[in-house]
Formats: sequence, structure tokens, C-alpha cells
Amino acid sequence: MSARRSTVAFLVLVTAGFPGTAWATPGPAPSVTEVDSDTSAGADGDKLTAGASGVIVFNRSKNGSGKSAGTVTSSTSWTPPACYYAPKHTAKELDAQMRQVWGTSSPSHEWALKTQNYFVNGQPYKDFNKDKEGEGYWWDSYVTEGREADPASQECDELPFWVDEGDAPPPDRPQAITAETLAQLAYAEIRVPSTEVDLAPEGATKVNLPTWAWLDTAEFKPVSVTASVPMLGLSATTTAEPVSLKIAPGTDDAVTYPASGQCEIRDGRIGAPYAKGRADETPPCGVKYLRSSGEGSYQLQATVTWKISWTSTTGAGGDLPDGEFGAGQDVVVQEIQAVNR
Repeated sequence: MSARRSTVAFLVLVTAGFPGTAWATPGPAPSVTEVDSDTSAGADGDKLTAGASGVIVFNRSKNGSGKSAGTVTSSTSWTPPACYYAPKHTAKELDAQMRQVWGTSSPSHEWALKTQNYFVNGQPYKDFNKDKEGEGYWWDSYVTEGREADPASQECDELPFWVDEGDAPPPDRPQAITAETLAQLAYAEIRVPSTEVDLAPEGATKVNLPTWAWLDTAEFKPVSVTASVPMLGLSATTTAEPVSLKIAPGTDDAVTYPASGQCEIRDGRIGAPYAKGRADETPPCGVKYLRSSGEGSYQLQATVTWKISWTSTTGAGGDLPDGEFGAGQDVVVQEIQAVNR
């Protein structure tokens, strides 16, 4: 815990009800209430002010949907940021909040003196920059929703800092929000369809009989989420596009088609549906079980890999780590019964 945080432990109860005082309390900053939008970011988002509880508008209108849709997870150890700095207060808003907090503490208290010097007495700001009201915002920390318990969420523990409208945030604040940050936050909002595959034979398959596997490609189209900060005129769109299906049979007593178990998407198709008369063919995507599942079943795991990329209103863009989403399904494998006469 930093010295600044430890000096204000007594303010926990006082400031708990005040929005935007993450830096004034020990422990993780409060999470941002981010605005959900199924329309363009310009509608209600344009009405946001720095004092609003949320600064980011998500447009999920082109996202995956349905009961079986799920969140992609990075195929590496990478994760979107747990915290970031973004506009949160106008000069007058921060002035009102801080004076209310100071009113509950001793005038000689170390934290009160430090913050009064910082915001009022020119070290480095004077009178909360109220002479610049309407010309910029105080930037403060936000915690990404769902990451409140992540130790990384406490990395954004600096006092609020002023940024003039149209200027870039100071370089010594690496967590300050950028187009790429928005793209990374949009990554966490991506939802993709279920990966339960169609199998033939249906219901139960037989030992040493190739089982065809395929996915309904109509559901597997690119999806995207756009994250915006309307007050900055900044937005980024993160797009996920399916590239392959990985089959894991659920037992070592099996072989996959292809041998890697990685079924590439070709001509917009993942695998191929079984058709009558193709029993002697090798499926382009599938599995052959070498042993019966006995009284139970094998848990076949099907995982789709999604290529993730982003674009932005700044012209910046690129790739983010591939995402994965998988699901398991039971496969019953029976012995082929022969009748002797």
C-alpha cells in the first residue's frame, strides 16, 4: 500500500459515498459504471459529462448474441487492462467534492495539507484550474468492471491530473486511455456463438468408425464491439473473426481428422456435413474412437479460435491476441456388435 493511501485510512467511511474519489481511499478504486449502447455511440453518449459515473460507451449491436454465446479468452496470458485513467471531473465538480472531504478532516492532517497544496496552492495546480472551466477535464482512475479484486486494479493510484481539451495526457501516465486501450476494453465485451458441433453418426458412434464433425457456419461470422469516449471524440472497434476449430476427443484412445485436431475454416465452412454415401471417406474434420466409452461417454471439447483485430477513429489499429471459446459435449461410443450364426 502506498504512503498516500495509508495516510487516509480514516477517510474510508467519509468518502465511500462520493463518486470519483478512488485516489482518496485505501484499497481498489471503485469500478466504473460503463454505459451500454446498442446504437451508435453518439446518442445518449454525447450527453456524458466528466462527472458522470461512466465515461465509456459500448456499442454491442454487432456482437454475438443468444443464450449459448460466451466470452472469448486470450490464447495467451494477456488480459485487457484492469484500470485506466480517463476524464472524470470538471474543475467545479472536483472543487466541490474535495472541499466536502476536507471538511471532515483536521486542517493539519498530512493528507489534507498535501491535497490542498496539490489542487489549490500551486503544487502544481491553482484553485482546481477553475480558470480553465470548460477547457479540459480532471482525469481520474477507473477500474474495469469485473476486475475489482485484481491486484492490477490498484496500479492506477495517482492523484487526478488535468488535461486540456484536445491535448494528449502526460506521458508519465501510461494507463491513460487511448484508442488502443478502448480496443482492449472492447475485447473483453466480445461475445461469440456456442461451439457445440454437429456429429454424424448422431447420438452414438461406433468404435473405429470415423465420426464427422462440423459447425453451422451461418452463426460463425465476424462480430465486433465499439468502445467510445464521446467527450474525447475517440472510439475503437474490436472485431473477432473465426479462423479454426480445435477438436479434443476427451480420450487418448482416439484419432482426429486432421491429425492435429485443428480444422481450418475454408470457404466460410468449418468441416463438412455428412451426406449419405460418404461413409468410406475420411471426414475433413472429425474423430475416430478406438475404444468404447462403456457405460458412460467421452467429453468431446470443441474450441473455436478467433482472430482479433481493431481499428479506431485516430487511424491506429492492429491485432490483439487470438481469442478462444469452447464447449464440451458427451459422445457415446459403442462396440460394433457382430452376430454369429
